[in-house]
Amino acid sequence: MGSNAIRLQGVRKSFGQTEVVSGVDLRIADGEFFSLLGPSGSGKTTVLRMIAGFEEPTGGVIELAGQDVTRRAPFERDVHTVFQDYALFPHMTVLENVAYGLKVRKVAKAERLVRARKALAEVRLDGFGDRRPAQLSGGQRQRVALARALVGRPRVLLLDEPLGALDLKLREQMQTELKAIQREVGITFVFVTHDQEEALTMSDRIAVFHQGRIEQVGTPAEIYERPATPFVASFVGTSNLLEGDTARQIVGAPGTYSIRPEKIRVLAADPVGTDAAGDSAGADAAEYSSAVGTVAEVVYLGDATRLLVDLDAGGRLTAVQQNLDTSSEDVAAYRGSRVRLQWRRRHAFQLPDRP
Repeated sequence: MGSNAIRLQGVRKSFGQTEVVSGVDLRIADGEFFSLLGPSGSGKTTVLRMIAGFEEPTGGVIELAGQDVTRRAPFERDVHTVFQDYALFPHMTVLENVAYGLKVRKVAKAERLVRARKALAEVRLDGFGDRRPAQLSGGQRQRVALARALVGRPRVLLLDEPLGALDLKLREQMQTELKAIQREVGITFVFVTHDQEEALTMSDRIAVFHQGRIEQVGTPAEIYERPATPFVASFVGTSNLLEGDTARQIVGAPGTYSIRPEKIRVLAADPVGTDAAGDSAGADAAEYSSAVGTVAEVVYLGDATRLLVDLDAGGRLTAVQQNLDTSSEDVAAYRGSRVRLQWRRRHAFQLPDRP
Protein backbone atom coordinates (compact mmCIF):
# COMPACT_ATOMS: atom_id res chain seq x y z
CA MET A 1 0.00 0.00 0.00
CA GLY A 2 1.29 3.48 -0.87
CA SER A 3 1.52 6.64 1.22
CA ASN A 4 -1.38 7.74 3.39
CA ALA A 5 -3.95 10.10 1.92
CA ILE A 6 -5.75 10.14 5.29
CA ARG A 7 -4.72 9.13 8.77
CA LEU A 8 -6.92 9.25 11.87
CA GLN A 9 -5.42 8.74 15.32
CA GLY A 10 -7.66 8.34 18.35
CA VAL A 11 -10.40 10.50 16.81
CA ARG A 12 -13.38 11.10 19.08
CA LYS A 13 -16.51 13.20 18.76
CA SER A 14 -19.12 14.01 21.40
CA PHE A 15 -22.31 16.00 21.15
CA GLY A 16 -23.02 17.08 24.72
CA GLN A 17 -22.74 13.99 26.91
CA THR A 18 -23.15 11.60 23.98
CA GLU A 19 -20.00 10.19 22.38
CA VAL A 20 -20.81 9.29 18.77
CA VAL A 21 -17.25 8.45 17.64
CA SER A 22 -15.03 6.61 20.11
CA GLY A 23 -11.29 6.54 19.48
CA VAL A 24 -11.11 5.77 15.75
CA ASP A 25 -7.73 4.86 14.23
CA LEU A 26 -7.62 4.56 10.45
CA ARG A 27 -5.22 4.80 7.50
CA ILE A 28 -6.44 5.29 3.91
CA ALA A 29 -3.89 5.00 1.11
CA ASP A 30 -3.43 7.33 -1.85
CA GLY A 31 -5.62 6.26 -4.77
CA GLU A 32 -7.76 3.91 -2.71
CA PHE A 33 -11.53 3.49 -2.98
CA PHE A 34 -12.35 3.20 0.71
CA SER A 35 -15.84 2.74 2.16
CA LEU A 36 -17.12 3.61 5.63
CA LEU A 37 -19.93 1.09 6.14
CA GLY A 38 -22.40 0.86 8.99
CA PRO A 39 -26.02 1.27 10.09
CA SER A 40 -27.60 4.65 10.86
CA GLY A 41 -26.08 6.20 13.97
CA SER A 42 -22.86 4.14 13.81
CA GLY A 43 -20.60 7.21 13.44
CA LYS A 44 -19.51 6.82 9.81
CA THR A 45 -20.98 10.11 8.52
CA THR A 46 -19.59 12.02 11.51
CA VAL A 47 -16.12 10.66 10.69
CA LEU A 48 -16.53 11.82 7.07
CA ARG A 49 -17.62 15.29 8.24
CA MET A 50 -14.57 15.52 10.51
CA ILE A 51 -12.26 14.61 7.60
CA ALA A 52 -13.99 17.33 5.53
CA GLY A 53 -13.67 19.88 8.35
CA PHE A 54 -17.42 20.36 8.84
CA GLU A 55 -17.15 18.97 12.38
CA GLU A 56 -14.27 19.47 14.80
CA PRO A 57 -13.09 16.39 16.73
CA THR A 58 -13.46 16.32 20.50
CA GLY A 59 -10.12 14.54 20.58
CA GLY A 60 -7.52 12.93 18.34
CA VAL A 61 -5.62 13.91 15.19
CA ILE A 62 -6.63 14.04 11.52
CA GLU A 63 -3.87 14.07 8.90
CA LEU A 64 -4.19 14.60 5.14
CA ALA A 65 -1.10 13.64 3.12
CA GLY A 66 0.95 13.68 6.33
CA GLN A 67 -0.18 17.17 7.42
CA ASP A 68 -2.14 17.76 10.62
CA VAL A 69 -5.43 19.40 9.54
CA THR A 70 -7.39 18.72 12.74
CA ARG A 71 -8.13 22.42 13.36
CA ARG A 72 -8.09 23.66 9.77
CA ALA A 73 -11.19 25.03 8.04
CA PRO A 74 -12.78 23.02 5.19
CA PHE A 75 -11.42 25.37 2.49
CA GLU A 76 -7.89 24.80 3.81
CA ARG A 77 -8.09 21.07 3.10
CA ASP A 78 -7.43 19.48 -0.28
CA VAL A 79 -10.74 17.60 -0.25
CA HIS A 80 -14.14 17.92 -1.90
CA THR A 81 -17.45 16.47 -0.70
CA VAL A 82 -20.29 15.10 -2.83
CA PHE A 83 -23.66 14.91 -1.08
CA GLN A 84 -26.79 12.88 -1.77
CA ASP A 85 -28.84 15.97 -2.76
CA TYR A 86 -26.35 17.03 -5.51
CA ALA A 87 -26.76 20.78 -4.65
CA LEU A 88 -26.62 21.94 -8.28
CA PHE A 89 -27.51 25.53 -9.22
CA PRO A 90 -30.78 25.27 -11.21
CA HIS A 91 -30.26 28.59 -13.07
CA MET A 92 -26.85 27.55 -14.42
CA THR A 93 -26.05 25.20 -17.28
CA VAL A 94 -24.31 21.92 -16.58
CA LEU A 95 -21.00 23.36 -17.82
CA GLU A 96 -21.40 26.46 -15.63
CA ASN A 97 -22.17 24.29 -12.60
CA VAL A 98 -19.01 22.25 -13.13
CA ALA A 99 -16.85 25.33 -13.74
CA TYR A 100 -18.25 27.33 -10.82
CA GLY A 101 -15.63 26.29 -8.27
CA LEU A 102 -12.83 27.26 -10.65
CA LYS A 103 -14.50 30.63 -11.21
CA VAL A 104 -14.54 31.27 -7.45
CA ARG A 105 -10.82 30.44 -7.39
CA LYS A 106 -10.21 33.06 -10.14
CA VAL A 107 -9.13 30.55 -12.79
CA ALA A 108 -9.17 32.20 -16.24
CA LYS A 109 -12.38 31.60 -18.21
CA ALA A 110 -10.78 29.77 -21.12
CA GLU A 111 -8.93 27.37 -18.80
CA ARG A 112 -11.91 26.68 -16.56
CA LEU A 113 -14.12 25.83 -19.56
CA VAL A 114 -11.50 23.41 -20.90
CA ARG A 115 -11.18 21.77 -17.49
CA ALA A 116 -14.97 21.64 -17.00
CA ARG A 117 -15.48 19.95 -20.38
CA LYS A 118 -12.74 17.44 -19.54
CA ALA A 119 -14.43 16.68 -16.20
CA LEU A 120 -17.76 16.12 -17.96
CA ALA A 121 -16.05 13.74 -20.39
CA GLU A 122 -14.62 11.79 -17.44
CA VAL A 123 -18.13 11.20 -16.09
CA ARG A 124 -19.51 10.26 -19.54
CA LEU A 125 -21.47 13.48 -20.07
CA ASP A 126 -19.89 14.85 -23.26
CA GLY A 127 -22.38 17.07 -25.06
CA PHE A 128 -24.51 17.79 -21.97
CA GLY A 129 -22.82 21.09 -21.07
CA ASP A 130 -25.60 23.37 -22.39
CA ARG A 131 -28.44 21.63 -20.53
CA ARG A 132 -29.94 22.73 -17.22
CA PRO A 133 -30.03 20.35 -14.21
CA ALA A 134 -33.84 20.04 -14.53
CA GLN A 135 -33.38 18.48 -17.98
CA LEU A 136 -31.26 15.63 -16.59
CA SER A 137 -32.12 12.29 -14.98
CA GLY A 138 -31.16 11.58 -11.38
CA GLY A 139 -28.11 9.58 -12.45
CA GLN A 140 -26.99 12.36 -14.80
CA ARG A 141 -27.35 15.00 -12.06
CA GLN A 142 -25.27 12.78 -9.78
CA ARG A 143 -22.54 12.65 -12.41
CA VAL A 144 -22.62 16.44 -12.81
CA ALA A 145 -22.07 16.75 -9.04
CA LEU A 146 -19.18 14.30 -9.38
CA ALA A 147 -17.67 16.28 -12.29
CA ARG A 148 -17.92 19.49 -10.27
CA ALA A 149 -16.02 17.78 -7.46
CA LEU A 150 -13.37 16.32 -9.77
CA VAL A 151 -12.67 19.46 -11.81
CA GLY A 152 -10.48 20.98 -9.09
CA ARG A 153 -8.48 17.72 -8.79
CA PRO A 154 -8.70 17.39 -4.99
CA ARG A 155 -6.39 14.90 -3.32
CA VAL A 156 -9.40 13.25 -1.65
CA LEU A 157 -13.04 13.01 -2.72
CA LEU A 158 -15.55 12.40 0.09
CA LEU A 159 -18.91 10.91 -0.93
CA ASP A 160 -21.76 10.94 1.60
CA GLU A 161 -24.32 8.30 0.48
CA PRO A 162 -24.31 9.86 -3.02
CA LEU A 163 -26.44 7.12 -4.61
CA GLY A 164 -29.13 7.01 -1.93
CA ALA A 165 -31.73 8.93 -3.95
CA LEU A 166 -31.49 6.71 -7.05
CA ASP A 167 -33.72 3.77 -7.91
CA LEU A 168 -32.24 0.28 -7.67
CA LYS A 169 -31.32 -0.28 -11.34
CA LEU A 170 -29.74 3.16 -11.72
CA ARG A 171 -27.99 2.75 -8.39
CA GLU A 172 -26.40 -0.52 -9.55
CA GLN A 173 -25.34 1.09 -12.83
CA MET A 174 -23.80 4.06 -10.99
CA GLN A 175 -21.85 1.75 -8.68
CA THR A 176 -20.03 0.32 -11.69
CA GLU A 177 -19.59 3.78 -13.24
CA LEU A 178 -18.28 5.33 -10.04
CA LYS A 179 -15.64 2.65 -9.52
CA ALA A 180 -14.53 2.93 -13.18
CA ILE A 181 -14.26 6.73 -12.90
CA GLN A 182 -12.25 6.46 -9.67
CA ARG A 183 -9.87 3.99 -11.32
CA GLU A 184 -9.37 6.34 -14.28
CA VAL A 185 -8.79 9.57 -12.34
CA GLY A 186 -6.74 7.94 -9.56
CA ILE A 187 -8.07 10.18 -6.77
CA THR A 188 -8.68 8.76 -3.29
CA PHE A 189 -12.43 8.18 -2.79
CA VAL A 190 -13.90 7.86 0.70
CA PHE A 191 -17.45 6.57 0.36
CA VAL A 192 -20.06 6.49 3.16
CA THR A 193 -22.86 3.95 2.84
CA HIS A 194 -25.17 1.74 4.89
CA ASP A 195 -25.62 -0.58 1.88
CA GLN A 196 -23.44 -3.68 2.29
CA GLU A 197 -23.70 -4.75 -1.35
CA GLU A 198 -22.69 -1.26 -2.48
CA ALA A 199 -19.57 -1.35 -0.29
CA LEU A 200 -18.62 -4.87 -1.40
CA THR A 201 -19.11 -3.97 -5.08
CA MET A 202 -16.96 -0.85 -5.25
CA SER A 203 -14.38 -0.80 -2.47
CA ASP A 204 -10.71 -1.66 -2.32
CA ARG A 205 -11.12 -1.79 1.46
CA ILE A 206 -13.97 -1.29 3.93
CA ALA A 207 -14.19 -0.08 7.54
CA VAL A 208 -17.28 -1.49 9.29
CA PHE A 209 -18.64 0.88 11.95
CA HIS A 210 -20.81 -0.03 14.94
CA GLN A 211 -21.73 2.22 17.87
CA GLY A 212 -19.01 4.77 17.15
CA ARG A 213 -16.19 2.26 16.73
CA ILE A 214 -14.57 0.36 13.87
CA GLU A 215 -15.28 -3.36 14.18
CA GLN A 216 -13.12 -4.45 11.23
CA VAL A 217 -11.07 -3.04 8.34
CA GLY A 218 -10.33 -5.23 5.34
CA THR A 219 -10.88 -6.01 1.69
CA PRO A 220 -14.42 -6.96 0.62
CA ALA A 221 -13.41 -10.63 0.54
CA GLU A 222 -11.86 -10.44 4.04
CA ILE A 223 -14.90 -8.68 5.48
CA TYR A 224 -17.33 -11.15 3.91
CA GLU A 225 -15.41 -14.42 4.21
CA ARG A 226 -13.61 -13.74 7.50
CA PRO A 227 -15.78 -11.46 9.68
CA ALA A 228 -13.94 -10.41 12.84
CA THR A 229 -17.01 -10.08 15.08
CA PRO A 230 -20.60 -11.36 15.28
CA PHE A 231 -21.79 -7.87 14.29
CA VAL A 232 -19.76 -7.87 11.07
CA ALA A 233 -20.94 -11.39 10.26
CA SER A 234 -24.60 -10.41 10.67
CA PHE A 235 -24.43 -6.93 9.11
CA VAL A 236 -22.39 -7.64 5.98
CA GLY A 237 -24.52 -9.92 3.84
CA THR A 238 -26.59 -12.68 5.42
CA SER A 239 -24.91 -14.94 7.90
CA ASN A 240 -25.86 -17.88 10.09
CA LEU A 241 -24.49 -18.06 13.61
CA LEU A 242 -24.15 -21.39 15.41
CA GLU A 243 -23.67 -20.97 19.15
CA GLY A 244 -23.79 -22.84 22.46
CA ASP A 245 -25.14 -26.39 22.55
CA THR A 246 -26.13 -26.22 18.87
CA ALA A 247 -22.52 -25.47 17.89
CA ARG A 248 -21.21 -28.26 20.10
CA GLN A 249 -23.59 -30.80 18.57
CA ILE A 250 -23.11 -29.81 14.94
CA VAL A 251 -19.53 -28.49 14.70
CA GLY A 252 -18.21 -30.65 17.52
CA ALA A 253 -16.57 -27.82 19.46
CA PRO A 254 -17.76 -24.92 21.61
CA GLY A 255 -17.74 -21.35 20.30
CA THR A 256 -19.61 -19.13 17.86
CA TYR A 257 -19.42 -20.05 14.18
CA SER A 258 -20.47 -18.09 11.07
CA ILE A 259 -21.67 -19.87 7.92
CA ARG A 260 -22.81 -18.01 4.80
CA PRO A 261 -26.13 -19.28 3.34
CA GLU A 262 -24.69 -19.86 -0.13
CA LYS A 263 -22.13 -22.29 1.32
CA ILE A 264 -24.88 -24.67 2.48
CA ARG A 265 -26.24 -27.49 0.29
CA VAL A 266 -29.85 -28.59 0.78
CA LEU A 267 -30.27 -32.38 0.56
CA ALA A 268 -33.07 -34.81 1.28
CA ALA A 269 -32.99 -35.97 4.89
CA ASP A 270 -31.61 -39.47 5.30
CA PRO A 271 -34.50 -41.69 6.37
CA VAL A 272 -32.40 -43.72 8.81
CA GLY A 273 -29.03 -43.55 10.48
CA THR A 274 -28.98 -39.79 10.99
CA ASP A 275 -28.94 -38.07 14.37
CA ALA A 276 -29.98 -34.47 15.13
CA ALA A 277 -26.55 -33.16 14.14
CA GLY A 278 -26.95 -34.78 10.72
CA ASP A 279 -24.03 -37.22 10.93
CA SER A 280 -24.49 -40.29 8.76
CA ALA A 281 -22.37 -43.07 7.45
CA GLY A 282 -22.56 -41.63 3.93
CA ALA A 283 -21.15 -38.23 4.84
CA ASP A 284 -17.44 -37.54 4.83
CA ALA A 285 -17.21 -36.39 8.44
CA ALA A 286 -13.62 -35.20 8.03
CA GLU A 287 -14.59 -32.69 5.32
CA TYR A 288 -18.27 -31.91 5.90
CA SER A 289 -20.60 -30.91 8.71
CA SER A 290 -24.34 -31.38 8.40
CA ALA A 291 -27.55 -30.85 10.32
CA VAL A 292 -31.10 -32.16 9.96
CA GLY A 293 -34.17 -29.98 10.24
CA THR A 294 -37.54 -28.89 8.93
CA VAL A 295 -38.07 -26.15 6.35
CA ALA A 296 -40.00 -23.43 8.19
CA GLU A 297 -40.20 -20.89 5.37
CA VAL A 298 -39.36 -20.55 1.69
CA VAL A 299 -38.56 -17.24 -0.02
CA TYR A 300 -38.52 -17.24 -3.83
CA LEU A 301 -36.04 -14.63 -5.15
CA GLY A 302 -36.28 -15.34 -8.88
CA ASP A 303 -32.72 -16.46 -9.52
CA ALA A 304 -32.45 -18.23 -6.17
CA THR A 305 -34.51 -19.58 -3.27
CA ARG A 306 -33.88 -18.85 0.40
CA LEU A 307 -34.87 -21.61 2.83
CA LEU A 308 -35.19 -21.07 6.58
CA VAL A 309 -34.63 -24.37 8.35
CA ASP A 310 -35.41 -25.10 12.01
CA LEU A 311 -32.75 -27.54 13.18
CA ASP A 312 -33.45 -30.60 15.29
CA ALA A 313 -30.34 -29.65 17.29
CA GLY A 314 -31.81 -26.22 18.03
CA GLY A 315 -31.60 -22.87 16.28
CA ARG A 316 -32.27 -21.96 12.66
CA LEU A 317 -30.09 -21.84 9.55
CA THR A 318 -30.73 -20.01 6.28
CA ALA A 319 -29.64 -21.67 3.04
CA VAL A 320 -29.67 -20.25 -0.48
CA GLN A 321 -29.80 -22.40 -3.61
CA GLN A 322 -29.81 -21.34 -7.25
CA ASN A 323 -32.99 -21.97 -9.23
CA LEU A 324 -31.34 -23.89 -12.05
CA ASP A 325 -34.35 -26.04 -12.95
CA THR A 326 -37.05 -24.89 -10.51
CA SER A 327 -39.91 -22.39 -10.50
CA SER A 328 -41.76 -20.60 -7.71
CA GLU A 329 -44.34 -23.41 -7.68
CA ASP A 330 -41.61 -26.04 -7.27
CA VAL A 331 -39.86 -24.35 -4.37
CA ALA A 332 -43.12 -23.70 -2.49
CA ALA A 333 -43.37 -27.46 -2.00
CA TYR A 334 -40.25 -27.37 0.20
CA ARG A 335 -42.17 -25.77 3.09
CA GLY A 336 -42.60 -28.27 5.92
CA SER A 337 -40.28 -30.86 4.37
CA ARG A 338 -37.43 -32.59 6.15
CA VAL A 339 -33.95 -31.73 4.84
CA ARG A 340 -30.31 -32.23 5.62
CA LEU A 341 -28.06 -29.19 5.34
CA GLN A 342 -24.42 -29.87 4.49
CA TRP A 343 -21.37 -27.60 4.28
CA ARG A 344 -17.61 -27.93 4.21
CA ARG A 345 -16.14 -27.64 7.69
CA ARG A 346 -13.75 -24.89 6.55
CA HIS A 347 -16.76 -22.71 5.67
CA ALA A 348 -17.86 -22.64 9.33
CA PHE A 349 -15.65 -19.78 10.47
CA GLN A 350 -15.14 -19.43 14.24
CA LEU A 351 -15.67 -15.89 15.53
CA PRO A 352 -13.74 -14.42 18.47
CA ASP A 353 -15.49 -14.74 21.83
CA ARG A 354 -17.73 -11.83 22.70
CA PRO A 355 -16.16 -9.53 25.30
